[in-house]
Amino acid sequence: MKNLGQTCNARVLREVSMGAILEVGEGDEVLLPTKFCPDYLGDEIEVFLYLDSQGLPVATTQTPKAEVGQFAYLEAIDNSDFGTFLDWGLDKDLLAPFGEQHRPMVTGNSYLVYVHISKADGRIIASSKIDKFLDDERPHDFRVGQAVELIIANSTELGFKAIVNNSHWGVLYKNEVKERLSFGQSKSGFIKYIRPDGKLDLTLQGGQETRDKNAKAIVSYLQKNNKYAPLHDKSEPELIRQLLGMSKAAFKKSLGGLYKRRIIALEDGGIRLLEAEDE
Repeated sequence: MKNLGQTCNARVLREVSMGAILEVGEGDEVLLPTKFCPDYLGDEIEVFLYLDSQGLPVATTQTPKAEVGQFAYLEAIDNSDFGTFLDWGLDKDLLAPFGEQHRPMVTGNSYLVYVHISKADGRIIASSKIDKFLDDERPHDFRVGQAVELIIANSTELGFKAIVNNSHWGVLYKNEVKERLSFGQSKSGFIKYIRPDGKLDLTLQGGQETRDKNAKAIVSYLQKNNKYAPLHDKSEPELIRQLLGMSKAAFKKSLGGLYKRRIIALEDGGIRLLEAEDE
């Protein structure tokens, strides 16, 4: 299934004894169990798709702590003959097979893992062998000053290694970090410098210049799109990045500033540029 391991929109087609059948993607049908069913047919709802214990696609309205292609810091809660189960926010726990464990996992401890689809059987699994999913030789299009999402991975003599936008390594220098950071913590940050070899230096302080730049980017988008953007504080990070080129955290900060200055209005499902700004 195309959207396996991802959050997507689905339409309720019909009721069945076990719940409701949803249409996702291009004609794919999947079961939504009764406990998650909406009130009536025809609803378009947001669901997460995964496989049940029998390996069949199933939908849920629960929100996972990480989707396929993302890193997360998850707690080990149980062991089995195949590996260790992790709590990722769904009724069905996420398996980290023994072969995907950097070190044997201990229940009660938390681990930084990458969520992906197993090539062996097509199931969603977790791996704590995170280096094999971060290819720093792969070209990137980051730019200096860009807002990014970080996951603190470990500490070094220089400072802290962090995963940048689920794709590359970056470094936060300890003499520039003014707060306590912990392993697995998610933070908003910025690209400070791109070295000649493509390696990334990071900072947690974007500064007023970056905030002003982000605010201008939002206003510019609104001016070019009939004064409206289908974005709000609950929009998906990837949609915000796609339309505006900034992280969700940076967007929310700029949104607050624009709203206080009465440059934008908040509407159901989006934001609108006020007339005064367009004069």
